[in-house]
Amino acid sequence: MSSASVPIDQLSPELKRRFDRTLAFMRQSDVAPSKILDLGPDNTFAEILRLEGYEVLNTGMVDLDLEPEMVSSFDVDCITSFEIFEHLLAPFSVLRALPRVPMFSTVPLALWFASAYRHPSDEWDRHYHEFEDWQFDWLLEKSGWSIIRSEQWTAPISKLGVRPVLRRFWPRYYAVEAVPASN
Repeated sequence: MSSASVPIDQLSPELKRRFDRTLAFMRQSDVAPSKILDLGPDNTFAEILRLEGYEVLNTGMVDLDLEPEMVSSFDVDCITSFEIFEHLLAPFSVLRALPRVPMFSTVPLALWFASAYRHPSDEWDRHYHEFEDWQFDWLLEKSGWSIIRSEQWTAPISKLGVRPVLRRFWPRYYAVEAVPASN
């Protein structure tokens, strides 16, 4: 969730809707984390989690493709990764190195009517992957995670055009709750 500089009271309706949906997904769980490792730099949603009473640690601007093992040193109750894995060339390595605690994750789904997102000048704000749900499920399974539940939701935007209309009906985000596989 690329929103590090957006004050909570200035969120766009689209971003607020996504954050509300993500928080509602977490609240449906039996997991009651108190200390969360949130992958990526500090961001607005991490601040929302802090306001909800969670202690949130972030990995910061570390290139997790080059230093996947850095995530293994955290002592936490839960992992969150909201729109992070699509930015990594090798999310498998990070997923294998994560502490073996419950995880909540969202990724953007590949849209047949839009190319993967690529910011023209910010190399941190580019998607190497946009997933189909089965691809992310397989990635989690192969890296040692079991999905407890999942959900998809749309991302309507307030613009005119064919793509904005399609975004009202076509799921854009895929959320999962996963736990370490018992094998």
